[in-house]
Amino acid sequence: MDRYRREPVPTPATPPFPATPPVPSPDEVDPAVLGALLARHGWRRRGGAAGRYGRWTPPGDPAGGTSLLVPQSREFPDSADLLGEAMTALARSAAPSAREVLIGLAVPSDEIRWRREVPEPRAGAPAWSAQERLRAAARATLLAGALAARGRAGYHGARHRREAEAALERVLVGPAGPDGRELTVFVPVERGRAVTATLLHALYGLRDAVDYQRATGRQEAFDAAVEAGVSRELTEAVVALVEGTEGARVALEWSPGAGPPRGSAARPDPVEFSPGDLPALREAGARYERAEPPVPVRVTGAVVRLRRTGPGGPGTVRLRVLAGAEVAQVRITLGEDDYRIAVHAHLVGLPIRVSGRLESRGGFRRITGATDVTPVQVDEAERDRLLKSMQEHLGVAAFFEEACGGPEEARDEP
Repeated sequence: MDRYRREPVPTPATPPFPATPPVPSPDEVDPAVLGALLARHGWRRRGGAAGRYGRWTPPGDPAGGTSLLVPQSREFPDSADLLGEAMTALARSAAPSAREVLIGLAVPSDEIRWRREVPEPRAGAPAWSAQERLRAAARATLLAGALAARGRAGYHGARHRREAEAALERVLVGPAGPDGRELTVFVPVERGRAVTATLLHALYGLRDAVDYQRATGRQEAFDAAVEAGVSRELTEAVVALVEGTEGARVALEWSPGAGPPRGSAARPDPVEFSPGDLPALREAGARYERAEPPVPVRVTGAVVRLRRTGPGGPGTVRLRVLAGAEVAQVRITLGEDDYRIAVHAHLVGLPIRVSGRLESRGGFRRITGATDVTPVQVDEAERDRLLKSMQEHLGVAAFFEEACGGPEEARDEP
């Protein structure tokens, strides 16, 4: 199977069919960028005509084996031919690093590497378990960076999640290695540079805050670290990365074609965490969740679920948010009159508008103190679209769960 594939991030499932790394045209290859990528991925330069070209061999390949001739620049007449031969050789090479070089050439990307120092696995222990733990931790770390790039908060919850996931759609994820120790991710510069830059600053901020807490026993450094991009989501991701290891590190290398962003080091230092950091990380994550205040909102949404325990009295509704809050769905407990308004609005295909507080507890998925529940008039085309969408996804019985053994609300989080 191909080594690289497009993976949805942070969704745990992986697609069944890997993508083939594209081979760039020699006319699009900068010899300096190619040389930098070869050196980054362990290729060794073994001589060549001084000032004209260098001979490169893959990691672990003895002298006299596979090699590439890479021109120093495009000034020489044979440079295009040499670059074409180098691209063909990389595409045919069985060396894993050849694929990584091709990815870096075809899609200018910042590279992030996660490494977990894990004990040797027990005999018979499944390798995929360690690999999936590493992948899940890497996904969570990337998502935390994407959320921070969207907006700073100590606890994001369900807010901005769709936008953050969309920012990671083009990320290329390599395999986690046979022992689940190392993983490389390529984040395209064009749409992902804000994520990688924010994530790097956030990791540095988290490292500094943990060091301060461990040295002084005080936590105020975590408050200041929010501005650097630190959040509960990042602390949880690092906890998942470090648990069960002797230590873990995250290293970032900028795309050699794009160079570092302004104000950033050309070669950022890796960030390391150890099991001794775990108590501080867990305490900080809990602190962030407790401290995040509720948000006053006025939400417009389509009713997608209705539930109450009897034929009268208050009930709970779930809205698919159309406007007013940066979450996908919210749950609201309404009094009898307001619940009746929500039922009627659903039956005629109208959204409703409601004011209240979007609570941080539970991830900003519940509105409390609901007031001013009113149907929202929409044109016929939009009304038909809403009705069709709801009918396609859920049957009538799924909407009305009144005293008929419907699923418990606690099991039915949006």
